[in-house]
Amino acid sequence: MFAIIGLLVVAGSVIIGFMMEKGNPHVLFQPAELVIIFGASMGSFFIASPPRVITAVVKKMGSILNSKSHGKKEYLELLLLLYHLFSKIRKEGLISIESDIEQPDNSPIFNTNKNTLAHKHLINFICDNLKIIITTNVIPHELENLMEIETETYYHDAMIPSRSIAKVADALPGLGIVAAVLGVVLTMGKIDEPPSVLGHSIGAALVGTFLGVLMCYGFVGPLATNLEHKTKEDIVLFKAIKVALVAFVGGSPPQMAVEFGRRAIPGKERPTFGELEDEIRGKKSEG
Repeated sequence: MFAIIGLLVVAGSVIIGFMMEKGNPHVLFQPAELVIIFGASMGSFFIASPPRVITAVVKKMGSILNSKSHGKKEYLELLLLLYHLFSKIRKEGLISIESDIEQPDNSPIFNTNKNTLAHKHLINFICDNLKIIITTNVIPHELENLMEIETETYYHDAMIPSRSIAKVADALPGLGIVAAVLGVVLTMGKIDEPPSVLGHSIGAALVGTFLGVLMCYGFVGPLATNLEHKTKEDIVLFKAIKVALVAFVGGSPPQMAVEFGRRAIPGKERPTFGELEDEIRGKKSEG
């Protein structure tokens, strides 16, 4: 929603400002310039991107319309999920969670955390690393290195749509110049026309440069940044899991291990110590 509002504000500000200077907004609508700029930008995107990247960008574009960010509720759910897993291991042994991590969709523990369960990469991250803990006598720093490699791999892959869109944004001013040059070429063919005709033709050509720069810095570039922020929010979840798992393998009790994970959450979204403790106590009393 906020992305749509931002797009409307950018477009509205430019058009209203232009009209305040007695400009005719119809002059800015040049279909031929739009075809040249957007057609060339899409073509360059297809040239630069293998099918996997194109598919990833198309899927990610839908998330831009979703303004929802990870908040305290999502972080608390994740920490409680880890706490329940750690507590079960501490009480019943490592093998007790085997069925939970083999089929998380059917696990009572995972199904109490619907937001986390919907994030398949996150669930795989938790389950795969718990499988490592169960099947091998892994030491904390080796587990940390293993999870750091996976986090970096996920980050690199998740950033591909953002970086691909950013490259398209970078190309738009140049493609706007291409459209403007073509407009000037057409204008030169009208050199014997009256000044009013030449002025209109030159103005239409300059709209190409205007559209290229506007689309780069006002629309496409910010969309790429939006996707980048969403990816970085996901990485916080991975880091919280990594810190909590390393602490638990290192010998910390369940509540202390999830406290380590809580400390990895930045900003106002981090649940307070009291909020996490209340949730844990509430779940204990329910149990």
